[in-house]
Amino acid sequence: MNEFDYHAPDRIDEALAMLADNHEAKALAGGMTLIPTMKQRLAAPSDLVDLGGIRELIGICEDADRIVVGAMTTHASVAESSLIQRDLPALAALAHGIGHAQVRHRGTLGGSIANNDPAADYPAALLALEAVVKTDRREIPAAAFFTGMFETALADDELVVAVTFPRCRDAAYAKFPNPASKYAMAGVFVVRDRGEVRVAVTGAAACVFRHEALERALQRRFEPVAIEHVDIDSTEFNEDLHASAAYRGQLVRVMAMRAVEQIQTRD
Repeated sequence: MNEFDYHAPDRIDEALAMLADNHEAKALAGGMTLIPTMKQRLAAPSDLVDLGGIRELIGICEDADRIVVGAMTTHASVAESSLIQRDLPALAALAHGIGHAQVRHRGTLGGSIANNDPAADYPAALLALEAVVKTDRREIPAAAFFTGMFETALADDELVVAVTFPRCRDAAYAKFPNPASKYAMAGVFVVRDRGEVRVAVTGAAACVFRHEALERALQRRFEPVAIEHVDIDSTEFNEDLHASAAYRGQLVRVMAMRAVEQIQTRD
C-alpha cells in the first residue's frame, strides 16, 4: 500500500472542502472495496477522507411516505431496522444477505452504491423500488444514477448523503451468491406496486438493469409459471470462471421466479 494522508472530518462541508482541494483524494465510506484495492496497489489516493465521523450521514428515519437511509448507515443497521423490516422487508432481507457479518457491520449503503460493483445487491433494490439518491447538491433518481460498470452519475467531488425509498411490502429479492464473496452471480429484485411490476437484475451484466420482458410477462400474470419461457438474452452477460453468460441467463429466470414466490407467500 502506498503512503497517504488520513483525514477524519465531522461535517459534510469539511469533507467536501478536502475533496475539492485535492483531486487525488478519495472519500472513505466502509472501505470494503477501496482498502483492498489500495493494498493491491491498484489505487493510490494521496488522501483518504473518512466519512465515518459525520453523524448526519448515519441513521434511518421516516419522511412522509418514504424511508430515508443515511449514506453511512451500515448494512447490518439496514437489516436490523424495525422500520425497514415493517415497511420495506425486502430491503432488510437484502441487506442481511450481503457478504459476511464483518462486511455487514462495516460496509455502508452509500459506499456500495457509489462504487456500483456490477455484482452488488443494493443497486437492484434502488432501481426496482425507484429510490432517489440524495447528494450534497441534488437528487438523482436511481434510473439515472447507475451509468455503467463501477460508474455512476456522481461528480468527482460529490457525496451521497442519503437514499430515500418508498414504503413497499410487495417486493422481494432473490440472488444466487458466489459461495466465497457472497456477491450476486445473479440477483433479481421484483416489485409489485399498484398494478405495476418492476424487475431489476444485478450480477448478470456490466451494470444493474431493468428486465422489460420479465416485467411484461409478470404484468399479465403475476405467477412464477408466467416467466418460465420468457426469452432471457444473455449475449451481453458477464462470463467468468464462476459462470458462463448462458448460465447467468438461467439464473436470472430462476431468481425472478423465486422472488415472485416470496411475494405470493405474503398475499
